[in-house]
Amino acid sequence: MYHVPVLLEESVSGLNIDPDGVYLDLTFGGGGHSREILKRLKDGCLIGFDQDSDALANVPDDSRFIFVNHNFRYLRNFLRYCGYDEADGILADLGVSSHEFDEAGRGFSFRFDAELDMRMNQRSRLKATDILNTYSEEDLTRIFRNYGEVDNVRRLVDLIVKARTEKMITRSEEFLQVIAPCVPKQKEKKYLAQVYQALRIEVNGELEALEDMLKEAERALRPGGRLVVITYHSLEDRIVKNFLKSGNFEGKVEKDFYGHVKRNFELVNRKVIVPSEEEIERNPRARSAKLRVAEKRKDGKMIK
Repeated sequence: MYHVPVLLEESVSGLNIDPDGVYLDLTFGGGGHSREILKRLKDGCLIGFDQDSDALANVPDDSRFIFVNHNFRYLRNFLRYCGYDEADGILADLGVSSHEFDEAGRGFSFRFDAELDMRMNQRSRLKATDILNTYSEEDLTRIFRNYGEVDNVRRLVDLIVKARTEKMITRSEEFLQVIAPCVPKQKEKKYLAQVYQALRIEVNGELEALEDMLKEAERALRPGGRLVVITYHSLEDRIVKNFLKSGNFEGKVEKDFYGHVKRNFELVNRKVIVPSEEEIERNPRARSAKLRVAEKRKDGKMIK
């Protein structure tokens, strides 16, 4: 299967679907969430986004569905291009699809020996191998510390810089051999997941794109419209949580003269929603998922 949708019922129900409404699935992938949304639409419209061209193979033959092969950070422009001023609901299932992880040639997983690519948009230029071989020590340190939260980051960067002076690092197997001396015993998988996450985030500009998407979604939603976001690691979850709760990415609560918080969303689920043990057993990749649902203010006033 291309990708098993995570928290399917919880996320789609969170949209509070109007059968005649306009909805956006910002991470179409295998189309699991989209197909469930389409089941609940009558004369409405669903616009699916995915920058990965491989997702084209999963597009449903449905006149109510429009596919956009671009990054979700431009959602408002494409919403207008499709003939709509506002959306009734927006869903984003962040992270990497199972297909991208399992397709060896894409370079997303340390389980396979492949070129260190990691591009979600295969038309973009920057690859993970470019980062490893051309970025300065300072930039490599920043990436692995900020995006991977790697503990022994200086040792890691030293090994990379030394190795690349002798030979370019282009494939997973080469890279794993280079960094083997700093990989903690008994924690190999967790450590490598952090390292690969850092490279992937930099290659795809994921955190910047997420911030752009949230600001665009805020503008695109009609009053009363729902925003549903599934996150998979602390970096992206912190961004989403801060934005929904405080209206900014720093989490700094700002109030007006009357004590009203300056934000445009009301949280629907005060407590984050996580997968059940049954779902995790069926789909282990759902383990770290967190679902947040928020509704745009109907009256346009600040929330007390």
